Amino acid sequence: MSESYSFTVNGVLRTTQEDKPLLRYLREDLHLTSVKDGCSEGACGTCTIVVDGKAVRSCILTTKKAVGKTILTVEGLSYDEQEAFVYAFGSVGAVQCGFCIPGMVMAGKALIDLNPNPSEGEIKKAIRGNVCRCTGYKKIIEGISLAAAILRGDEKIDPALEGGDRYQVGDRAFRTDVREKVLGTGEYCDDVEMEGMVHGSAIRSQYPRARILNIDASEALAMPGVLAVLTADDVPHNKVGHLQQDWDVFIAKGAITRCVGDAICMVVAENEDILRDAKKLVKIDYEPLEPVRTIQEAMAENAPLVHSKGNLCQQRHVTRGDAKTALANSKYVVTQRYQTPFTEHAFLEPECAVAFPYKDGVKVYTSDQGVYDTRKEISIMLGWEPERIVVENKLVGGGFGGKEDVSVQHLAVLAALKVNRPVKVKLTRQESINFHPKRHYMEGTFTLGCDENGIFTGLDCEIYFDTGAYASLCGPVLERACTHSVGPYCYQNTDIRGFGYYTNNPPAGAFRGFGVCQSEFALESNINLLAEKVGISPWEIRYRNAIEPGKVLPNGQIADCSTALKETLLAVKDVYEANMDHAGIACAMKNSGVGVGLPDKGRAKVIIRDGKVELYSAASDIGQGCFTVFVQVMAQTLGLPKEKLKCMGANSELAPDSGTTSGSRQTLITGEAVRMVCEDVKKDLDAAGGDLTQLEGKEYFAEFFDPTDKLGADVPNPKSHIAYGFATHVVILDDEGKVKEVWAAHDSGKVVNPISIQGQIEGGVLMGLGYALTEKFTLKDCVPQVKFGTLGLMRADQIPDIHAIYVEKEELLPFAYGAKGIGEIATIPTAPAVQGAYYARDHILRTSLPMEDTFYNKKK
Repeated sequence: MSESYSFTVNGVLRTTQEDKPLLRYLREDLHLTSVKDGCSEGACGTCTIVVDGKAVRSCILTTKKAVGKTILTVEGLSYDEQEAFVYAFGSVGAVQCGFCIPGMVMAGKALIDLNPNPSEGEIKKAIRGNVCRCTGYKKIIEGISLAAAILRGDEKIDPALEGGDRYQVGDRAFRTDVREKVLGTGEYCDDVEMEGMVHGSAIRSQYPRARILNIDASEALAMPGVLAVLTADDVPHNKVGHLQQDWDVFIAKGAITRCVGDAICMVVAENEDILRDAKKLVKIDYEPLEPVRTIQEAMAENAPLVHSKGNLCQQRHVTRGDAKTALANSKYVVTQRYQTPFTEHAFLEPECAVAFPYKDGVKVYTSDQGVYDTRKEISIMLGWEPERIVVENKLVGGGFGGKEDVSVQHLAVLAALKVNRPVKVKLTRQESINFHPKRHYMEGTFTLGCDENGIFTGLDCEIYFDTGAYASLCGPVLERACTHSVGPYCYQNTDIRGFGYYTNNPPAGAFRGFGVCQSEFALESNINLLAEKVGISPWEIRYRNAIEPGKVLPNGQIADCSTALKETLLAVKDVYEANMDHAGIACAMKNSGVGVGLPDKGRAKVIIRDGKVELYSAASDIGQGCFTVFVQVMAQTLGLPKEKLKCMGANSELAPDSGTTSGSRQTLITGEAVRMVCEDVKKDLDAAGGDLTQLEGKEYFAEFFDPTDKLGADVPNPKSHIAYGFATHVVILDDEGKVKEVWAAHDSGKVVNPISIQGQIEGGVLMGLGYALTEKFTLKDCVPQVKFGTLGLMRADQIPDIHAIYVEKEELLPFAYGAKGIGEIATIPTAPAVQGAYYARDHILRTSLPMEDTFYNKKK
């Protein structure tokens, strides 16, 4: 007779015969989906619950060890507690992607029960085991503090805030997704359960480069409950790829692997236990081969070819004026070589998809950054008309660029079509780390010149990217690195050469900042050295050169009326100058919209149904809050209350293609399409005397497109991008060399939601600090040596005081009420500002990241 294990969950006595991680029992047996599986390694905190009054990670507690204990999840909180956390987290802006939030709530609950009036330091300590990659923790700390005050009776809930009595552009908008994310009722892909659903998982290469000699799945196929083992022979067209179709779905027998994330085959089984055991029975014979480890090895004569066309994946050459002559005639010139690392996105939700037969094709629920992009890649793989494939976003637990490429979606589709049942495919955290594209490793040499007054004269630079095993978005990321390496300044002589090389490292692609984090670190560091030669301050040299409306950027584009770089510099001038001997400063610009001549369109459809205005636009909300922005734009344009407005999410069957969530584009590009379509609705609404029921069943559509010029266009002043955001960050160190404060001043045009923008800036700053100081993605012979817990992600008890400042000019762009993107630029200036702070402190130039010999990374 098997042993049984009993414990109390949310007030109910539960008994099970299985000894397994409590996380799995709570999710699979009790369907308590607030308990999230972020790593299953005890490192991320998304699965935090309260056990006998203490916050515990449920992935490291088993049902056997839980015997006799009292367990609480978000679902078991009292009504008052749930409402307190929903209001508190929503009103301060603590919720972005939401995947970490139920775990944060439970860590906060355990603390508040012990200490009803916790200090900021006590809250930081209580949540230090819980990672948030979106918010920078500051808003979560404020949220827990406010929830405690509400539960003490010191603060009251204002129902009007969540109700959206004031919900127009510029109002403090309570995000539309707060309640479902705080309470855990919102559905992420791994929360999906369907009748007859089975599970699939790929077997991935043991070696970064090896020939597959044989695949023997006979023992696995003989196992009861195993439905199929798919190989390259089962794929109509064995290639996918976001822009270049160079990524094998499965590595075929006789072919050569390119990285350890490569899928060799996929097992489909009735449940995850059978799946795990069956994968062990598949025998793969390898012939290990010498990998291509570095850019230098990839460039070497007679180097092994990672791809048959050669190891050079992409190159760009961006020029304007005569940089060689300008530098030769410059009073001061600085040349330095810089190196920046691969970086892991570390979004809290591992990749997951659920696919099932649908109509005359297939439907897939996804966690990605563009449902139409995913549809396109799957259609190429299957050789189908795209319309037969329906892609729908569930809640997306973070992306930062790392979910632009297909990861598991196409595998789920293949499996669903093979077994004719719904199939869930998800990555373990380690598979995710090994597989999805990173921020590119860069080696670059930058030469910047100026005259005797510090006015920049010219830039010459050569940038090398390691794009790893596959192209992903190498071309556009390399292009942004080159076009933004000039900085947000006024000078016209540039010669920039960029090269992206294939290696057998994990692939690299889009990551918040999109190539600009790398090149701006180098440029801004050089600027400090020039300031020193001229004899002026780092602030002064930037102000003298700063772009302003009507002046010409180094790419030839005339800066528009909304440009406010100088205003961001002025916003931090006093605090910088008061701390100059231990502070650093850096500026940045970042495009909003894809630009460079591409057909970057925003589209929106509206249907009036049941007395509500339903918005359909296939723009992915990956935590940045674009759905809330769209509703605010609707409210502003229509003059209707929030309860009459509804954003229907991203679904390729129902909503028009509004492009990828990338390039800080959705607020401006899709936001303007939303404004346009609502203007049409408003005309009919006014004609109907404001009676929405008179428009029942009517449909409206709008497309926004503001053309740009392609790279290298032969025009005097090419328009590279529809808009740029600008920023200046100041980093201040304490006496020990620890980052004490960050002042982050941003020009993001019109601030649509003041609650959201602060969290975006704070989260971006903390990501930049990690990039500068603590995060490492160690590789040995192309194999990642890191786990989630050893990535060096900053925790809540490590954060400095971050001051998010935004400047708004009276004259703004005519699109989307003048809003520009904030998502990417918030990360870019932080690392060079950190470097500048250390240089001011000890006069040692740190040219590589993460920086050595700092408070965080002391010399041994």
